[in-house]
Amino acid sequence: MEKVVNPGNLNAFVEKCKECNLKITPQRTAIYKELIKAKDHPSADVIYQAIKRTFPNISFDTVNRTLLTFSEIGIIDLVEGHGDPRRFDPNMDSHHHFYCISCGEIMDFYHEAFDKLIIPGEIKQKFTVSSMRVVLKGFCDRCRDEA
Repeated sequence: MEKVVNPGNLNAFVEKCKECNLKITPQRTAIYKELIKAKDHPSADVIYQAIKRTFPNISFDTVNRTLLTFSEIGIIDLVEGHGDPRRFDPNMDSHHHFYCISCGEIMDFYHEAFDKLIIPGEIKQKFTVSSMRVVLKGFCDRCRDEA
């Protein structure tokens, strides 16, 4: 079953673009819609492959730069690097990630105790923390069962 795009997400997208003086083009809107209906944390190439069906003249660079711009204005997140192509996360709610070191899948999970972690004093003195996400690494159920 395909995930339906929440109209509230599109309204927030339009408002944020206007706030940041970012022109709302059909290509940008399509890229955003494709990203927010994704069930995983897609790379720019995955989004590009889906978008080029509708916009055959769009370039990979345009899709990649658009995703990076969306990240810069705060409507999506870049996922922590794991040596693979950069991945993008449309889920802006407070959540954490489990990264499978075998298949590379990144799964969201929610855990209230992780949301309330206390930042150590020495970190607070050296850095300004703007957000926090816990990343767990291991083997997902599928990969663990195959091993």
